[in-house]
Amino acid sequence: MIAVDIVLLAFVAAGAIPPVVGVYTFVLASVHVLHLRRETVAPVFPRVAIVVPAWNEAAVLGRTLDRLAALEYPREALRVYVVDDASTDATPELVREKAAEHPGLIFHLRREHGGQGKAHTINHGLRSIGADGWYEAILIIDADVILTAQSLRRMTRHFASEDVGAVTAYIKEGSRPENYLNRFVAFEYVTAQAVARRAQNVLGAQACLAGGAQLLTRASLEAVGARIDTSTLAEDTATTFKVQLAGRRVVFDPTAVVWAEEPRDIAGLWKQRLRWGRGNVQITRAFGRVWLRRRNGALGGIGFAAIWFSTTMMPVFMTLSSAGLLGLFAVDRSLSGHAFRLLLGVNVVTYLFITLSAISIDPVTGRRTWREAILFPGVVSLLFIAYAAYPPVFNHLKPSAAVVTAVALFAYAWQAGCMLCAALLGRLETVPVARVAVPPLLYVIGYGPLLAAMTAAAYVKELRGAEMRWEKTQKSGKIGEALR
Repeated sequence: MIAVDIVLLAFVAAGAIPPVVGVYTFVLASVHVLHLRRETVAPVFPRVAIVVPAWNEAAVLGRTLDRLAALEYPREALRVYVVDDASTDATPELVREKAAEHPGLIFHLRREHGGQGKAHTINHGLRSIGADGWYEAILIIDADVILTAQSLRRMTRHFASEDVGAVTAYIKEGSRPENYLNRFVAFEYVTAQAVARRAQNVLGAQACLAGGAQLLTRASLEAVGARIDTSTLAEDTATTFKVQLAGRRVVFDPTAVVWAEEPRDIAGLWKQRLRWGRGNVQITRAFGRVWLRRRNGALGGIGFAAIWFSTTMMPVFMTLSSAGLLGLFAVDRSLSGHAFRLLLGVNVVTYLFITLSAISIDPVTGRRTWREAILFPGVVSLLFIAYAAYPPVFNHLKPSAAVVTAVALFAYAWQAGCMLCAALLGRLETVPVARVAVPPLLYVIGYGPLLAAMTAAAYVKELRGAEMRWEKTQKSGKIGEALR
């Protein structure tokens, strides 16, 4: 029985891995300022070719091109290539109109037979401009993003260090007017980008050049075959890994801000994150030789692997935690209670540290999203955390033994069951009379469990061998005027 207890306790402990790694990530991010002081950063203005893959983007592309034309960057060192993936809307006409407004800056590259996905579209553009020796760096962006005026010059300055091969920006959620889901995404991006990528800078290995802002030197691009990987749904992550394995560094610049419109409903977010999740599973397999191998430098380090797997394996850790608690309840009820209280104790400390730190790192976003920051794990989980933080608040209730048992079983099952509840919100959203209940229920269940549910769904899709189809996120062009 002792062996069984040890195994089950190990399962419970798995639930503490993501929050503990989260604290580790935030600690690394806190020393990022000191790390930046050691970086060689100076004004550098290479000739940059901006590649914009576009399929039926007439609703958003015009504002993107206008913002590119307004970049604080030498005009003679900038060209914009819109790679039109056989669009059937007004995209071609819009690009030609913008090209006439900005002669010598904007160029239209048309694919007559498209539909193969973003990576193929980008590669068409790279082939078209590759023979031209003009460009020294290439910036790949999405057709709907808004680059702030100084973002490109802040990215190119890192090329003052000869070992830097690629740079990425801070993608921020910019939907205006925003709704509850946009605010959750905005706070998520603080933790996933402003924090996680700062930490990765310190480690010396980046997980992903953000798809909306991938800046690579020509030498780096040619070192990885002068093309984008088409074998995965995470082509940006594949490029990031390959550049680093070729011996060049990838850097995140938190001051280079790029605004993006994100989904306004769970259905849209689910489609987007399912693609991202499947891509991460594919990358984990494709680069299996990288993990925990010192010859791959920082990319093969323990710290980088901890950050990567704490996210990609979140559903596994949550499921193991529930299984361990329920198993302990069956074999040793007292031990299960001690294990749960210890797990909750870890959650209390990590939750407070991560939430307060995230708000302090990006206080502007923190002021917008403080409710979502507090309720990120959901009201149910917060009640458990509150109990762990100060049990006397609940002691006066004096519940019966049957109630205590029922609550314990619910709490143990909730560690994984919250993912199922979050997934059901997507179904509820399709029922007209019930749709109004989705926002408050998400606050109760938690946005964190929703992200884990989408990652779990990605596992299922990959295991089933589902078709690898690029389904773009529908955008309406609702970016706040103040952000443009």
